[in-house]
Amino acid sequence: MKRTDIERRERELRRATKKEEVIQRKGDNFRSKNQAGYYIDALFEAFFYNDDQIFNCTKEVKIVEIIEEMKKDIPEKNWETILRKAIKKTGVAQKEQAFQELKGFLG
Repeated sequence: MKRTDIERRERELRRATKKEEVIQRKGDNFRSKNQAGYYIDALFEAFFYNDDQIFNCTKEVKIVEIIEEMKKDIPEKNWETILRKAIKKTGVAQKEQAFQELKGFLG
């Protein structure tokens, strides 16, 4: 084997291992339950809404369960921010009303 062939194979091996490391690292950074983004997305998916309001803030058991999990995993200072961001993501007009309804589950 020529020296250039050996060097080429070594480069290919280094590239393959580096690619595996990057894929592993990116997979580990996927939103876990201890991150705020996970709960924002979970609440957003649980909401039933139109352009004007969110209908199931107080009636949906799934929303209450998500909030209870959030209270266990996330520090208290971030709870209101998570609720506001989830509501903002829906784009409804009556954001403050929905926030007040959901805030009742925090206390």
